[in-house]
Amino acid sequence: MSAGRVFIEFLRLGLTSFGGPVAHIGYFRGRFVRRLGWLDETAFADLVALCQFLPGPASSQLGMAIGQEKAGSRGALAAFVGFTLPSAVLMALLASGFVAGGALLDRGLLSGLVIVAVAVVAEAVRGMALSLARGALGATIALAATAVALLFPGSLTQIGILAAGGVAGLMLATAAPAPSSPSSPHGLSRGAGGALLIVFGGLLVGLPALAAATGQPMLAFLAGLYRAGALVFGGGHVVLPLLQDAMVGPGFVSEPAFVAGYGAAQAMPGPLFSFSAWLGVMAGLPGPFWGAVLAVLALFAPAFLLVVGAMPFWRELRRVAPVRRALVGVNAAVVGVLAAALYDPVFTTAIHGWRDLALAIACYGLLAVLRLPSWMVVLFAAGGGWAIATLTGP
Repeated sequence: MSAGRVFIEFLRLGLTSFGGPVAHIGYFRGRFVRRLGWLDETAFADLVALCQFLPGPASSQLGMAIGQEKAGSRGALAAFVGFTLPSAVLMALLASGFVAGGALLDRGLLSGLVIVAVAVVAEAVRGMALSLARGALGATIALAATAVALLFPGSLTQIGILAAGGVAGLMLATAAPAPSSPSSPHGLSRGAGGALLIVFGGLLVGLPALAAATGQPMLAFLAGLYRAGALVFGGGHVVLPLLQDAMVGPGFVSEPAFVAGYGAAQAMPGPLFSFSAWLGVMAGLPGPFWGAVLAVLALFAPAFLLVVGAMPFWRELRRVAPVRRALVGVNAAVVGVLAAALYDPVFTTAIHGWRDLALAIACYGLLAVLRLPSWMVVLFAAGGGWAIATLTGP
């Protein structure tokens, strides 16, 4: 498969995937498992598990991993560019016009775009549960994971849940099915993957040291973004305090501009890390355009280096029988973690009354029963959110 085909598919998702990283997993599953058949449920869940274990934006890394499976490292790059480009361009344009003031997006449209995420995640949880949480063991692990994730929220808890699921699968699973699809012919060698992981660590240590040695504000700006992208688990909203410390503290971006940009990022399709484009424009180093480009690359570079570097080792590990047993438990735990996220933060953020709930149910029916394309459901939800806001008033 060509990298161009991967780019087109991820560009489509970059234009229509609203709702944050959990919803993105649902969109990816709907497109690449159900509609295109690029992956089966097990292979998809294996990649989800890998990206949950790695620091960085999990949904973007999942996209990179899918792209690499289909078209090698160029496919991973194409997936990143296609999925990130729409929101990054929009955020850069909004930042350029920020001094004009005013609302960044209609409140009703924004609420509808958040509500549709409830339907997308619910359908993903249902479909993955049927495939990955079957039998007494899978159901028990999934339910336990849901309960623990709800009682003790946090990205470190999620990693612990997946690890515990892996131990349970290793000890209790009676079958360890091998991957149904052959290993990708586009993969890097282990040597190349190891080199990328070394580059990841080298930049993490070297960029701050170089910035301190030279006193260059541009290097300090990029080092702060790279560090935030490299050290955050859970991605998305979890990166906010790291970015605030790296951008506001040194004076690259003012507090009001930072908060306004973060608010605008909630309305964008695609990855929340596209907030970096706003930061690059506002910092203006070395200029608005190149500032946005370099900021996006700096924040996403750790994710790219990690997932592309780890994939050669992951392909081999997932074929080892004990690892396959462990993945039975990990994949069931993934279902539980997603089910918990369906309630908090997806449901609790989006649903504030019976009208919102009715719109979410309608969107779910369009997706799961009528099987309409996601972009049509997104437009329906945006219109429904606007109608609700108009009826209820400010």
